[in-house]
Amino acid sequence: MDEIPWFEYDQDDLDVAQRAFVDVLAERAGSWLVDPLNTVVLPTAYTSNGQLIVYLDIDDPQRNRVVLTVGAHFDGSAIRGGELHNQDFTVQQSTSEFTFEAAGSPSVLANRAAEWLEVVLARPLVRCEWHHQGRIYAVRYEYADTGRGLSEGFETPLAPPMLRKRLAAEGVDRGRGRINRAGLGQPDVIAHVRGVRPDQ
Repeated sequence: MDEIPWFEYDQDDLDVAQRAFVDVLAERAGSWLVDPLNTVVLPTAYTSNGQLIVYLDIDDPQRNRVVLTVGAHFDGSAIRGGELHNQDFTVQQSTSEFTFEAAGSPSVLANRAAEWLEVVLARPLVRCEWHHQGRIYAVRYEYADTGRGLSEGFETPLAPPMLRKRLAAEGVDRGRGRINRAGLGQPDVIAHVRGVRPDQ
């Protein structure tokens, strides 16, 4: 069976500079603890801004769920990266802790992008779960080092009745899968998903 390459692309879809950029990035990705299928190259023909986009879906393998999409836009001589919208792949301005910019040759920029992605992958990502009667009614992915939430979900019908009533009275739960972590108390489970463990 053939091995799936990181940041796979069709030679005809990329120019010389783009191939140089992606090849260096793919070589660096070989040491990452990620599924090659989570690394993606979007050629300029498929992007709205006419730039090459490379991205990485950071997932929770235990739950088969993408938690965060990060990547970079490459124009041949500069890159701009950060958290990407998971549908149009634009850099999200609201998450400045992830954004970065650099200029240089394709190989220099690929190495800068790889270093940045390695820092993101090393951050301690955890999954917080709240349980009731053996079922998960709330989940939140966050960075253990800062508490910054990445994604969350709340299943109103599965929550304890008293909590449902309190949240409804407070107007916190409006059926959109959003939660107020402080209003839930301590999670029943905090599972390490990836990155450096906080206790190391």
